[in-house]
Amino acid sequence: MKKGLAYTLICLLFTLNAFAQKKTVVHKPIPGSSIAPVGVVKNITDSALLDIIQRQTFRYFWHFAHPVSGLARERDNTVKGEYYWDYINEADDEPNLSKSTFGSEACAIGGTGMGILSTIVAVNRGWIGRDTALNRLIKIVDFLIKADCYHGIYPHFMNGATGKTIPFGRLDDGADIVETSYLMMGMLTAKAYFKGNSLPERYFQKRVQQMWDAADWNWHSNNGNKSLYWHWSPDNDFDMNFPVFGYDEALITYIIAASSPVHPISKELYENSWVKSASWKNGKSYFGYKLPLGNFDMGGPLFFEQYTYMGIDPNGLTDDNGVDYAEQTKSHTLINRAYCVANPKHYKGYGENSWGLTAGDSFKGYVAHCPEDDRGVIQPTAALSSFPYTPQYSMQALRHFYYDLGDKIWGPYGFADGFSETHNWYAKTHLAIDQGPIVVMIENYRTGLIWKLFMNNPDIQKGLKRLGFKSKWIKE
Repeated sequence: MKKGLAYTLICLLFTLNAFAQKKTVVHKPIPGSSIAPVGVVKNITDSALLDIIQRQTFRYFWHFAHPVSGLARERDNTVKGEYYWDYINEADDEPNLSKSTFGSEACAIGGTGMGILSTIVAVNRGWIGRDTALNRLIKIVDFLIKADCYHGIYPHFMNGATGKTIPFGRLDDGADIVETSYLMMGMLTAKAYFKGNSLPERYFQKRVQQMWDAADWNWHSNNGNKSLYWHWSPDNDFDMNFPVFGYDEALITYIIAASSPVHPISKELYENSWVKSASWKNGKSYFGYKLPLGNFDMGGPLFFEQYTYMGIDPNGLTDDNGVDYAEQTKSHTLINRAYCVANPKHYKGYGENSWGLTAGDSFKGYVAHCPEDDRGVIQPTAALSSFPYTPQYSMQALRHFYYDLGDKIWGPYGFADGFSETHNWYAKTHLAIDQGPIVVMIENYRTGLIWKLFMNNPDIQKGLKRLGFKSKWIKE
């Protein structure tokens, strides 16, 4: 009874505080919270360079967040509210070009999770104040508690002013379990970081726990144990019919779903939908590196090894199928780099100091770049978010991007999303899902901060054990 009364008082306090602040101009930064951008600074140490890269990239989430909700905007450019993306269509000789209209209100649920992780890094490194960051996080959770949500699962895109779903496609107009897993990775890590007993921290912890308890991951099994489905719609049910199968960026989805204290999925569902899928195993060697997992030749886009592992430490992580995830993440990265160095299509600019194929913007729109779909476009996030796996090679690429190409791709939100020297094309865009991993994975390389917070979560440890994983972090 006393706990219930205390929580009610906390809620009342923040409701009154929010009401009192309604006259505030939301676009105006809180004094002392602004991070000034810098240009290319010469003659600095590698450590100082990493500081600059992380801090300036974080500005995307801090200064370009939606002013109403605090959510991470999906990207910082729109062309009449439209942008294009281009995926490999294995049934056709030509890629499938698609178009969608989102506009400047579009916020990314997964990108918001990555922004939250970046905010923890920012506080820990002293770029922003702890209380200031916590106020932003409270704004986000208060907004999400009232926003569109489907059995506790959020949509891919959301209007940052209204909380309404922005459909990703005709059938994809509801819940997105993968994007929600990235969001919850961020929320649970922030809950662990802001673990104090002050009223704001206790309030934030309660809000995150509400979201965590409400998320019904099992709903996406469609009352079976054969497939975990990526999407559900209140209008279209499971008509999207897209199981989460792998190996790809969605391993974290299974780990998060198995870790739920209220609606955990079973190992049987994980095995049937993920491990037994035709695209899970690889086992081939490329450029002398064995790749345990994945159906793509040479591994596919590098974000496969970055999104999940912002929170999950692959070092010492194995499963009862004999997979070593440290080998998987490092081999995939080394294969991607080796391919760029070999440069079989003879693109200008590829080499030992300029490598990294992953999903991102190009002169052809948004493309899932990889050795199988190489168009001469390098995404800086690919090499920079690989720092935990290839620190020497990633630093080599970072120096080149910053010192040699800085006048073309360095800006107020860090590096532009992509560039092609062959086509003399340099992006003017930044994407939440590409900026976030840069901040977080460099920090995991430097201090392991996010890994420590996330891997020590008791729920996550239970989920990993439920799925048959072993890790140095798991307490027996």
